[in-house]
Amino acid sequence: MKIGIMGGTFDPVHNGHLELAETARRQFALDEIWFLPNGNPPHKKLKQIESDVKQRVEMVRLAIDGHPGYLLEPCEAERKEVSCSYKTMEYLAKEHPGHEFYFIIGADSLFAIEKWVHPEKLFPLCTILAAYRDDFAETEAMGNGKACDVQEYRKEIWEEMSVQIEHLRDKYGAHIELLRSRPVKVSSSRLREMVHGGEEIHGLVPERVEEYIAEEGLYES
Repeated sequence: MKIGIMGGTFDPVHNGHLELAETARRQFALDEIWFLPNGNPPHKKLKQIESDVKQRVEMVRLAIDGHPGYLLEPCEAERKEVSCSYKTMEYLAKEHPGHEFYFIIGADSLFAIEKWVHPEKLFPLCTILAAYRDDFAETEAMGNGKACDVQEYRKEIWEEMSVQIEHLRDKYGAHIELLRSRPVKVSSSRLREMVHGGEEIHGLVPERVEEYIAEEGLYES
């Protein structure tokens, strides 16, 4: 089976995560998407994560319930030590030797992946799907004073990603594909700010996740 791995802190999980997962499933004919909540990710301090791991796992469970082919993979959430991607993929490859794995990452992670712990051990275990989002390019353009030429900057980002992919292929023999996704107008950090400020998040997260956040009083302070 072809399995997409959708990792993240999911603090909280939102509709953008689900849309990216579905886009990957369609574009690469994946059989299933496994959502992998991080327990103790190496790139974030635990104090930066505002809900505990059990709450984040529950939000993912609620978000994907009823979606055929979407599964919760709790191996990182159940691990007490720091979770490194290569260790997780080694574990999954050993536990499921008949599966072909596709690891979904964002454009920012594509450029940072050589700083991950042992990326050379990750690449042989999966195909990397690097998501290119127009909103990423537009945000970068705004920050670089190129707001009047966003289309050209989108092309520039696309070309930079393609160059980075070729570099990783040449250096590590990595299998990497570009995943074209629609702009996502929501982020977990923005959602936390909205809840904290008393703003409405309806329509930005799955309904059951919205109810859970309210019931648990998450992100209110």
